[in-house]
Amino acid sequence: MEKLFTVAGTAKNADGTVKARFANDLVARIKILNKAGCTDINLVELPSAMTKLQALQYLTEQGVTGDAGYAVANKLAEKTKIAKKGEIKVAGASIKTTAKTSAKETV
Repeated sequence: MEKLFTVAGTAKNADGTVKARFANDLVARIKILNKAGCTDINLVELPSAMTKLQALQYLTEQGVTGDAGYAVANKLAEKTKIAKKGEIKVAGASIKTTAKTSAKETV
């Protein structure tokens, strides 16, 4: 079972890269990101607890733009690829069965 999150968004790291972020406590996460030197912190509370994939889809629907939108789109593509990898595909395989008759037949 995947972990669920109630907060999602983006933040710019001290090195200038923008990453998608997930948490369950908005205030605590903002404090941690500030302490780490992150800027442009944009976290939102989700309408319900969601997986990372669902949260990324929600952020996309909200119209995240710029570097944040790019970071969300990249992470969404990565998570979608991972989710599809876990799916089991069943192709139309033909299975042949043979009926064996007993060696003793009555004549």
